Amino acid sequence: MLIEKKFIIQNEQGLHARPAAIFVQIANKYESDIVVKKGRQEVNGKSIMGLLTLAAEKGAKLYIKVNGPDAKEAIRELEKIILGDVS
Repeated sequence: MLIEKKFIIQNEQGLHARPAAIFVQIANKYESDIVVKKGRQEVNGKSIMGLLTLAAEKGAKLYIKVNGPDAKEAIRELEKIILGDVS
């Protein structure tokens, strides 16, 4: 199953080190492939270095593409991080 969703970063500090680390930790629990895109840059959502290179500040638009058997569960859990439920 392929799911693509657009998010706007809500966290005051953006997707800085702590939420990026949590995002990667969650992403790695799932079998699905996870790609995060900001502008023209696409990175592996299971890579902390990849996420940090996006420099996603508050208000930034991110597109997350999840492809695999557990895509629904993965996108649901990752959405919490993107929307600022973790600081």
